[in-house]
Amino acid sequence: MSTVAILFSNLHDQGIPELTSNRSAEAIPFAGRYRLVDFALSNLVNSNIYNVNLLTRYNYRSIMEHIGSGKEWDLARSSGGIKLLPPFMKGSSLFGENNLYTNRLEAIKSIRSTVSSFTEDYVIMADSNIICNIDIDDIIKYHKSTKADMTVVVKSFEMTKQNYRERVQIVPDKDGNIADIKRTSPDYEGECKIYMNISVFNRTYFQNVLNDAIAHNYHSMTFDVVRRNMKNDRYKVYECKDYMMAVETLSDYYSASMDMLYKPEVRDAIFKNRARPVITRIVNSVPTYYGAGSRVKNSFIADGCKIHGAVENSIIFRGVIVGKGAVIRNSVVFKNAIIGENAFLNCCLADIRSVVSDSRILSGCEASPYYIAKNARL
Repeated sequence: MSTVAILFSNLHDQGIPELTSNRSAEAIPFAGRYRLVDFALSNLVNSNIYNVNLLTRYNYRSIMEHIGSGKEWDLARSSGGIKLLPPFMKGSSLFGENNLYTNRLEAIKSIRSTVSSFTEDYVIMADSNIICNIDIDDIIKYHKSTKADMTVVVKSFEMTKQNYRERVQIVPDKDGNIADIKRTSPDYEGECKIYMNISVFNRTYFQNVLNDAIAHNYHSMTFDVVRRNMKNDRYKVYECKDYMMAVETLSDYYSASMDMLYKPEVRDAIFKNRARPVITRIVNSVPTYYGAGSRVKNSFIADGCKIHGAVENSIIFRGVIVGKGAVIRNSVVFKNAIIGENAFLNCCLADIRSVVSDSRILSGCEASPYYIAKNARL
C-alpha cells in the first residue's frame, strides 16, 4: 500500500502577514524548537510515507535551511525522499505578470509532469500549516476499506456568530459520503464539519482528475472538481477526533501556542505519543542559564537562553536573553530576541532578533496579541 504525498506551502501567508513577510507559513517556529512543517512531515513518516513533494512559492529560503537533506525525518533517500519543488508559472496564464499559482489546483497543475510520473497506489494532499499528531495510515486504511475515489479529512467545530470565519464545510450523508460542500455561513450556529485540507486519492483517479481539470480550465479543487463530481464518484468523509489547529492568522498561532501551555491533554497528545514522535531539525546548543533572581512558571524554555527575570506561561526559543527584573507573561519570544531589564511583556509575540529596551511595557490581549517584528528595536 504505497503512498506519495504532496504538501502545500504559502497558501495561507496572506492571512498571517506578520509572521510570513520573511518566511513561508510552514516555516513559522512553534513551541520553542519546531516549525509548522514538522507536524506534516512527522505524520507522514510515522505512517511510513517516504515520498514527499513540498511545493514552494516564495520566501522558501528558511524552509530549505530547516529541512536540508531531510535526514532527521529519514527522508534523505536515493529513491523517494523529500523534494522541494520551486515555483512554476500557471499553465493558464504563461504570459501574465502575476503568474504564480494562488490555490491548490493551480499548484498541482504546475507540477503536472511530476504527478504523471507517480506510480504509488495512493496520493495524499495536505497543507503544511496544521498543528496535529494524527495517524495517516488509519486514514488510508479507511479510504481503502470504503473503496473510495477520494477521502477528505474533517474536524468538528462549534460555530458561533462571534467566532465566524469563512471556511469550507463538508456535509456528509448517513453513509459517510459527501452530500454537500459549501462555504460556512456567518449566520450559522452549531456543530460544523470543517474540511482540514487533507485528502487521499487513488493515484490513477487523481491523475485523471488533474487531466480533466486542465482540459476544462478549472480553477478550484474544492468547488470545480469535488463539487462537480461528488454525485457520480465515491467521495468519503473521515472525521478526525484528535487535536487539529490550522494556523491561518496571528490569533490562531497565539491560541495554539497557549494551548500547549494551558491544556496538558493537548500538549501530551501532540508531543508525548511515543508511537508518533514529532521530529524536527537537531540543533546543538549550550544549556539555558538561569540567574539567581530568575523565576519560571509553566513555560517552555529552549536551550541556549539566559534567564535573569521572570517567565510565566510563555514560550521562549533558543538564544533569548531576559534581563534582570524583566517579566514575560503569556507571550512567545522567538530565537535570539533580547528583553531588556525591568521590561514587561504580556500577550506578546516577539519575532527573531527583536530587542525590547529596558523598562518598556508592552501588552496585547488574547484575541489580539501584540506583535514585535523581526529585528525590530523598541
